[in-house]
Amino acid sequence: MDTIASLFSFITTPVSWIIVQFHSLYGKIFGPDTGWAWGLSIVSLVILIRICLIPLFVKQIKATRGMQTLQPEMKKIQERYKNDKQRQSEEMMKLYKETGTNPLSSCLPILAQSPFFFALYHVLNSIATGKTIGAINEQLLDSARQAHIFGAPLAAKFTDSAEKLDGLGASLTDVRVVTAIMIVLMSASQFFTQRQLMTKNVDMSVKTPFMQQQKMLMYVFPVMFAVFGINFPVGVLVYWLTTNLWTMGQQMYVIRQNPTPGSKAQAAFLERLQAKLVKNGGEKVRRGEKNIIKAIVAKGRDRNDNERKFINGLGKAGLAANAEGLVAKSESAVAVLDGDDESGSAGPAKRQQPKRQSKSQRQSGASQQVSKSDDEDAKTSLTKSDEPQDATPKTPAKPAAAKQQPAAGARSKAKSGQRKGPQRPKHPSKK
Repeated sequence: MDTIASLFSFITTPVSWIIVQFHSLYGKIFGPDTGWAWGLSIVSLVILIRICLIPLFVKQIKATRGMQTLQPEMKKIQERYKNDKQRQSEEMMKLYKETGTNPLSSCLPILAQSPFFFALYHVLNSIATGKTIGAINEQLLDSARQAHIFGAPLAAKFTDSAEKLDGLGASLTDVRVVTAIMIVLMSASQFFTQRQLMTKNVDMSVKTPFMQQQKMLMYVFPVMFAVFGINFPVGVLVYWLTTNLWTMGQQMYVIRQNPTPGSKAQAAFLERLQAKLVKNGGEKVRRGEKNIIKAIVAKGRDRNDNERKFINGLGKAGLAANAEGLVAKSESAVAVLDGDDESGSAGPAKRQQPKRQSKSQRQSGASQQVSKSDDEDAKTSLTKSDEPQDATPKTPAKPAAAKQQPAAGARSKAKSGQRKGPQRPKHPSKK
């Protein structure tokens, strides 16, 4: 570990100088030789570094979402070129280039933070061995060796012997208890950070190997922190615990304000946004909310269930979202269902098509119609029989053959079992 840390010795001077500046500030409040002054100096170093890494954190979020979106396409490429690894890698790089996605972007905050981590470890290790380093001179070195956090020196480790801890003015029990509690908190914060990312901010409609890898990392990272944590000095544990808590809080804010499409966090966010818009009538839309509404409207038919439910809820409340991300009252606003157009505006209501009936249903319906027509004919005949007969003779009715003349050029079809033309009367003996 000392060999790796020595590789980052070029940054130890800036890191030690930042710590000294914060120590001079907190030393006036808590005292220069107290653990609060040195501990808060390390915490302030973490906060300063993480503020500088916010742009990289935003790129990390975008890269992670981009990788989640590309997982189905990547799976198709792997299945299509499973026997040609070179062609498979070429198609992967082509896909990354077309979409502007970089797989290494998700690791940028960790890679950018690692030099500061190893530099701080090198500074604290030098304090433990009694060596000056960077901006820490002899006077500051003695002050740092006297500083204790809950009875544990900044340079003490969980694996240190009792003789070494006696030289730092601490007991083995105090150091073991403090370091064990900090290691547990460090691992728990890492696990909770990864768990909220997997359970709330992942598109559950897409099942890809990327999700399985993230689930595996959710359990691997805390174990790694616990294993390596026993070899970290107390000051490094303070640094790493602070950065884990910062990451957890930063991620909670991002998940709440800008969740991944299709995730549970998006459903909760759109429910809150819908309630807010309905309450104030579509007014007072913030810039971030306006961009999200604009993106949802632009999707058209490609909206997921959460976004479709959001648009429908606005329509039921008499509100309509336009392409600019604004929401206004509209008397003609209707719920936009799967048939909405790509522009996001609600189209005319479609005519409901009758449901297709089975053969048995059609036959039963036809028999009911025949029975109804028979009943109507019977009622008609009864009414005619009840009417009085007129005394005057009626003109004889024309023969049935004269009533219906076949159309010119039309061929008359004979029923099955009958001959064409006039039929001879049957002989009385055959009746």
